[in-house]
Amino acid sequence: MSKTLSFAALHFTVAFAVGWLLTGNWMIGGALALVEPACNTVVFHFHEKVWKRIEARRLAAPAPVPAIAGA
Repeated sequence: MSKTLSFAALHFTVAFAVGWLLTGNWMIGGALALVEPACNTVVFHFHEKVWKRIEARRLAAPAPVPAIAGA
């Protein structure tokens, strides 16, 4: 959990810094620091669902038959 919390703090800090540096407005930086990670979290949830389906299909697919050497 410590690693997750430190990553979240880093993510918020970067989002704030980028917003503030690009606009010169600390309020916009603060808004970005709240909105962007929240959106990213929702998108990541759906990203994981798609990848779980892809992995399930790979596991369900029959294994390829190896070619016979010299045939």
